[in-house]
Amino acid sequence: MQSRTSDIRLSDPSFWQRPDREEGFAFLRRERPVHWQEEPPTIWSEGGRGYWAVTRHGNVREASRRPDVFASGHGTELFDLPADVARTYSGMLNMDAPEHTAMRTIVNAVFSARRVATLAQDVRRRARAIIDDVSERGACDFAVEIADALPLAVICDLMGVPEADRQAIRRLSQASHPLGDPEFGTFDDAYRAVGELIEYGKALLRERLERPSDDLGAVLSAAGIDEDDGGTFFELLITAGIDTTGAAIAHGLLALTENPDQRARWQADFGRLEVSATEEILRWSTPVVHFRRTATADTELAGAPIAAGDKVVLFYNSANRDETVFEAPGRFDVTRRHNPHVTFGGGGPHFCLGAHLARLELKTVFRELFEHLPDIAVSDTPVLMHSMFFNGVKSLPCEFTPRS
Repeated sequence: MQSRTSDIRLSDPSFWQRPDREEGFAFLRRERPVHWQEEPPTIWSEGGRGYWAVTRHGNVREASRRPDVFASGHGTELFDLPADVARTYSGMLNMDAPEHTAMRTIVNAVFSARRVATLAQDVRRRARAIIDDVSERGACDFAVEIADALPLAVICDLMGVPEADRQAIRRLSQASHPLGDPEFGTFDDAYRAVGELIEYGKALLRERLERPSDDLGAVLSAAGIDEDDGGTFFELLITAGIDTTGAAIAHGLLALTENPDQRARWQADFGRLEVSATEEILRWSTPVVHFRRTATADTELAGAPIAAGDKVVLFYNSANRDETVFEAPGRFDVTRRHNPHVTFGGGGPHFCLGAHLARLELKTVFRELFEHLPDIAVSDTPVLMHSMFFNGVKSLPCEFTPRS
């Protein structure tokens, strides 16, 4: 157990593989909720300039809702990137008002609760087809064949990506995380993957100008978004929409397998508990571990003196385990009523655009699983990503009674 702040080095990849990682975050929440962290060298400098790690729920929400003081335009990645690289890498995530407002306004209507509700039948059809594909086998890799497959299909349907291109899009999405698992390559590899996704998005938008359709690509083209921003938005939508929801679904089955009493409760009364269970899976999984802000002026957060220009990193995984907000936060509870998790962000202008769609996909896939593969459960040790940024699942073996 970490007993000193000097033992908790969040920039060290080995910290994220420690069995007492959650104890370290609990210590920071209790003793140093806004704590200065050193950084190792990066490919652009001999050493990072350090950052403030924000670990309490209330402070994460406060910083998220003060974009005038805690800005996104200088980069949302933990490590400093050159301005052109940061803009290419994360697009509208690395924008502030009014530029961010203009871009968000264009795409917001597509992801509104009302618009997403119209997709319910399509999402259900996709989920059922994916489950049918494995149902006769009695076993599959849940992370790859179900959890990732559903959001991949849904997002590619939305953007009008041809079926033949989708697995290539999936591989590029996996390779695009800058602080991802070493298996997926270096930052240079990630940056190349991002570039390929952006170029694919640009080509897709050009095609929509020539051959209009009713998908999101056509909406972006019709709205007059320039090619560069459109390509970057496509890359962001692919990486955010596929990987995060896929991780939540995979962690959901893992949590239900490890907590059979909670699974039994949900299966016995799916409709009554589908909202609370979905929100608990989102809290429990927290696919995106952190995002960064940059102070625009001297300020203070939880007593820490933050200077203009300082980096401030919001750790959502820690906020979602805050003992002062969540009762027994280390317990997976599908009946949890008070659940103000920050999995989609702490509010403010950068609250996740895809929140409604992610919730729909989670509810739908577990409804279909409980109906068609009611005894599906994890059957072997999961293979998790070793990442400072993304709480992903690479492999999740599962078994179930085969059905024809």
